[in-house]
Amino acid sequence: MAIAAFLCCGQINYVDAQNKQLARAQKKEYKKKMKEYTKDGWKIFGTSHSLDVALLTHYDKLGKDGVTEVSAFTSSSNKNIGKEKLFMAACADYAKRAGSHVKGRIVEDMGSVIGTDELAEFEHFYAAYENNVRKEINGELQNSYMIYRSIGKQNGTEMFEYQGFFLVDEAAATKARIRAFENAAKESAAAQKYAEKVSKFIKEGFED
Repeated sequence: MAIAAFLCCGQINYVDAQNKQLARAQKKEYKKKMKEYTKDGWKIFGTSHSLDVALLTHYDKLGKDGVTEVSAFTSSSNKNIGKEKLFMAACADYAKRAGSHVKGRIVEDMGSVIGTDELAEFEHFYAAYENNVRKEINGELQNSYMIYRSIGKQNGTEMFEYQGFFLVDEAAATKARIRAFENAAKESAAAQKYAEKVSKFIKEGFED
């Protein structure tokens, strides 16, 4: 009983130390990012919160288990258009990374057992899967904060650069990727044939 209590206490202390270390790292990163934003002239938009509050809130949510960041970059003369372009760019970036991950896993783990014709067919599947992920992840990306800065005038119109940062819960994102796979696989005999293996690759997630 005493040993179990000791082990439990040790585990709690270890987790507490990890949390404190993460908090210190996030605080350091926050200060560095704020300094960078201020120096480069970035301002927040699309919210009543200050950039300080938005960034602190972002790091707080990002520190939770299963939450990952998706970022995007674009330019436009109009903030509303810039906002929409950021969201579309974030969805496209996530879909591209999801597609690349699945393709890499299939080629690496299954390339030696899949026939040439099937490999060619999978190329069509990758494109369909990526397109479906872009649609499905649309409802899962949560806007965290967006910033902008002027880059001068082009043809008499002031232009702005935009950066957007979005958060996605991995559990919800996995469900979105599975839905995308199910839709994309309807038109691919190869994907259906190896559905169990491919779905495993999709569920395992991916990192940058």
